[in-house]
Amino acid sequence: MKLLVDTQCFLWWREGNSRLGRTARAAIERDASEVRVSTASAWEIAIKVQSGRLPFRERLAVWLPAAIQSSGFRVLLITLEHAVAVAELPEHHGDPFDRLLIAQAQLENLTIVTSDMAFDAYDVKVLDARR
Repeated sequence: MKLLVDTQCFLWWREGNSRLGRTARAAIERDASEVRVSTASAWEIAIKVQSGRLPFRERLAVWLPAAIQSSGFRVLLITLEHAVAVAELPEHHGDPFDRLLIAQAQLENLTIVTSDMAFDAYDVKVLDARR
């Protein structure tokens, strides 16, 4: 199984937050052959840090690459194909970052780890992060 963790789940993973359920944590730790973090999540985190909605003590430019690497995750870059695929998605979800993650998961055949059940409305594999 190849996973794409959404932004919130990546942050929960790094914090050791119990909101990331045991099943999801086990899938990330040992069941997945690959775990990816999208550059869309990096962008979303950067916007939240800059706006003050996500407080950080460390410089994000240092923390984020180290956090991804030390987690054993791989970065999923945004391609032109990913970006234009967003236009083909139904309007079930209004968040542009989540829509991009959905398009990436579809095109790369990844299962999204998320607690956002709006993802269920799309033709994409979802692993409920709360389980």
